[in-house]
Amino acid sequence: MKDRFYEELAQVYEIIRRNQKEISSYYDILSNNKKDKRIEFINTFLQKIDLNIDKENQMAAVSRLVSLRDDSLFQSLKKAGFSEDEIIEKKEDAYLWVAEFHLKVHKKLIDEIEEKELLTPFYRAIFRGVHEVGLSFSSWQSSWTAHIINGVNRELYQLFNGDEEKIFEMLNTKDLHDKGHNGGKGDRSYSVLVKQEDGSFKSIPYCEAFENEVKESTKALKNFKVSLSKLEDEVFDQKEVHLDYLQAIIDALNEKNTHLLIPKWAEVDRKWMKITAPLQIGHPLEYYEDHYKKAVALEWDLRIVNPKNEAADVKEDIKSMYKELFSQIQIQALESEKIYENSSKNIDRVQLYLGRPALYYGAEFCGLFSAQVVPNDEVVTKEEGKKIFAFADNVLDSTRAKPFMKIQKEIFDEEFLNRSREVIFKKPDIWHDVYNITTIGHEYGHILWLDNDTETIMNKSGNFKNIEEFKATVGGLIAFFLNEKEELKYHILSDVVKRAVGLISWKETSEVEPYYAEGLMHLVGLFEVGVLKFSKNLEIDMSDSAYEKIKAWYLQTYKELALHYLHKKDASLFLHKYAKKDGKQLMPLDDNVKYFVNYYWNLHKSMGQIIDKESKDIWLEN
Repeated sequence: MKDRFYEELAQVYEIIRRNQKEISSYYDILSNNKKDKRIEFINTFLQKIDLNIDKENQMAAVSRLVSLRDDSLFQSLKKAGFSEDEIIEKKEDAYLWVAEFHLKVHKKLIDEIEEKELLTPFYRAIFRGVHEVGLSFSSWQSSWTAHIINGVNRELYQLFNGDEEKIFEMLNTKDLHDKGHNGGKGDRSYSVLVKQEDGSFKSIPYCEAFENEVKESTKALKNFKVSLSKLEDEVFDQKEVHLDYLQAIIDALNEKNTHLLIPKWAEVDRKWMKITAPLQIGHPLEYYEDHYKKAVALEWDLRIVNPKNEAADVKEDIKSMYKELFSQIQIQALESEKIYENSSKNIDRVQLYLGRPALYYGAEFCGLFSAQVVPNDEVVTKEEGKKIFAFADNVLDSTRAKPFMKIQKEIFDEEFLNRSREVIFKKPDIWHDVYNITTIGHEYGHILWLDNDTETIMNKSGNFKNIEEFKATVGGLIAFFLNEKEELKYHILSDVVKRAVGLISWKETSEVEPYYAEGLMHLVGLFEVGVLKFSKNLEIDMSDSAYEKIKAWYLQTYKELALHYLHKKDASLFLHKYAKKDGKQLMPLDDNVKYFVNYYWNLHKSMGQIIDKESKDIWLEN
């Protein structure tokens, strides 16, 4: 029976791949002048939000629809001269537009699975149940964003004249964070701030702040649970763990005591870790969007494993690197051995899932991840381990579908671009090897050097996430450096360069600030050792000697960062060696790097949405 299930799972996987290809085909309308329903759909949206119908704005709209990110659209709205309030309103219009489009795609997928009777009744019910709950989360997302991101957080920023350290100081002094497992300050929140009549703030749980939305989500979750209770999981025998999981979410969503929210959601994570089937539900886990209180976002999705994937796991390289680095540091820091053992055990317990997002809702209509390691709760991780999700197939398909952009040719020379494109279009095996090192390695890198309370202690001034992404990526790189494959060295360095430069484009996208911060730190190293130089053009040294120099820089920097984590020092102390806030955005301290960042950012604003006229056809030929 299991063999038949996996055969049908492969059919579902193919339907999802086909659907993504259809969505990505919207990029095609930008490089031809044919009139069809797709271009009319894009133009109607642009008219709705009062943007001129031109190639750049069409590109921004298509990017919002296909990639789900809103940074390009945000720049188009700024360029058009709209006020901050008008931009917020139009970004909400875009969210609703994108949600409606993708919800129809999801419904079509579910109908096709039902019509063809693929999988078992139990797993077809999971598709239906996830969708119904997803509808409620997607509806809730608008009020979540309005209250937290565009409401109280804007007010706090204005109240404290943009001094974010004072905002964190106020939150700590007034004890407005959710309580963690030990009764101390938690590292995330399932509650929101509301302003009282006397001007002070208090914290209330989601079920009070969003009473109607939580009622709707609870109703959908209860119906989902009832539908599963009437069926049997004849393939994986995971009926009871799914029922326990859904009940735990219901209980956590409706918890009114803010001091019990983190323990209640930790119970959700515990139940979820028991689910090991190739269809995995994703619940609220991450908290990038809310910089101050770290309110957990309204994630909700269903992830599907690729039944034919035989990708290599980088776990052993990560473990070997971690052991060697720890022995080299020889730290006498308090409890360092315990931290090392804790992280090592967590690596061993990782469940790795390689596949695609099948269904996605809520906050994920504002951007999907290329990979993820969760849960973030380190107490749960110590008990149960973590899950790593990697969506390589999705990422490669998306990368191939995007048009070539003029800014790429403006920044990178032809040889550099062509070698990169050759890997993307002609050498998928190399592309996947690089992805395993830089992306799956990144997710394993998150696990290292952490204790149960590391994030809480290091985040006192709010910058933990702004060094954690860098730590994760460099962890994956160091694992490669200590176990190199000669044929991948150029491609790894090339990927680092492209990532570092490309992340500058997220300068004003606050919810992904940690990745922008990561890019700045990479750039500091790349410029310091001479891999990158910039006067009128960006010069890239990809020689063996340049590779060895940046390798040495990463090794030294990573050791310093590991010590920082073992001593649980405030994250700002490390970040501020590389970058500090200049107004609302982080900027590098090094003058050469700052000059290049400003140059690229201005270039991105002026031509970031202009498509290169060079055809992709030569790369698409077999």
